[in-house]
Amino acid sequence: MRLGIVSDTHGLFRPEVASALDGVDHILHLGDVGKISILRELEKIAPVTAIRGNVDRDGPCAELPETDVVMLEGHYVYLLHDLQTLHLDPAAATFAAVFYGHTHVPKVFRKKGVLYFNPGSCGPRRFNLPVTIGLMELDGEGLQDPKVVSLVDA
Repeated sequence: MRLGIVSDTHGLFRPEVASALDGVDHILHLGDVGKISILRELEKIAPVTAIRGNVDRDGPCAELPETDVVMLEGHYVYLLHDLQTLHLDPAAATFAAVFYGHTHVPKVFRKKGVLYFNPGSCGPRRFNLPVTIGLMELDGEGLQDPKVVSLVDA
């Protein structure tokens, strides 16, 4: 399974996102969608699981769940927008990974055997931060570190 992981689109669907996600089997959007049309565009590429972020206060995006749990190739993955709002122990809950957004900064680390991943932001550029998404190959062997893909040159 090939997974696309995006966050913080803030209502902007870049053509580079569609190109980078070409061939993925599933897309996760980690909040701050901004407009429901973003999810419709992503659904043209692959099935989408999305959660809401702090900017998703109105309209259909406000109806997205705050968190979600998805099973990917036999591994439970916890989705939330802001890691600072994590109110459980992912290792004790037997999650293989926690995927989050909010900071616009790509980050990969492991803690107590759990993979944590933030794909960064693929929406409007914020400060001098990169415009990025995440790609991940999954199989039954365990979750490998995802790849951060830069979409726009500085």
